[in-house]
Amino acid sequence: MARIAASRWPDPVVVRTSDFKTNEYARLLGGRSFEPVEANPMIGWRGASRYYSDGYREGFALECRALRRVRDEMGLTNVVVMIPFCRTLEEADRVLDVMAEQGLRRGEHGLKVYVMAEIPSNVILAEDFAERFDGFSVGSNDLTQLTLGVDRDSEALAHVFDETDPAVTQSIQLLVPRAHLVGRTVGLCGQRPSDDPAFTEFLVKAGIDSISVAPDSFAAVKQHVAAAELDPQRGDRTVPSGTRQPQAGMSPGDGK
Repeated sequence: MARIAASRWPDPVVVRTSDFKTNEYARLLGGRSFEPVEANPMIGWRGASRYYSDGYREGFALECRALRRVRDEMGLTNVVVMIPFCRTLEEADRVLDVMAEQGLRRGEHGLKVYVMAEIPSNVILAEDFAERFDGFSVGSNDLTQLTLGVDRDSEALAHVFDETDPAVTQSIQLLVPRAHLVGRTVGLCGQRPSDDPAFTEFLVKAGIDSISVAPDSFAAVKQHVAAAELDPQRGDRTVPSGTRQPQAGMSPGDGK
């Protein structure tokens, strides 16, 4: 974390905390002894729900200690923490309390905490989540699977999984202005912008603040963003032209 944060100083570097699923942890050496067997790990015990639970609380404490060392001891306060798969407001409060217990208190020493927007509840209760977090990052894969009710690992349903489905794109269009009204930024992490210039154009028109992309597609996506921002027909007026940039980030866990 420090190596990447130092290379980008003073620009923000967003670190998403762990988001492995129970079957992924179980496949690690020694993991099977500690992980429950779930019928559907994709929507099971993952992300924020692990951080305050007895079964993973100590593991999350190690993550917090690493983050605190990078920020407080090394002085790399450009590191932003991002919490994945946070289902409810109560869960958000509990995670923030655990972080505070580990010396990572939101607002102290400039610490910002973001939340992934990958569950419909994050969009529906955007203003309430914004009271607890400093920004959002749309996890387009999980938002798609939970909006459309499609397991994104299912080959049988691959033809249904579509991040450009109107239900998904309208969720993003709802989230962005609601977050901006209360001074919160919205980014997106996912593979689609790296592969689909039209989706990138949609995100720019929706007013997205940042787009995380695969390293090998950085140059192409940057060109697509620039072209979309120069488009006189662009509908977005929320964020000034030229502000969107691909964003540095680290994500322990599966890609969104």
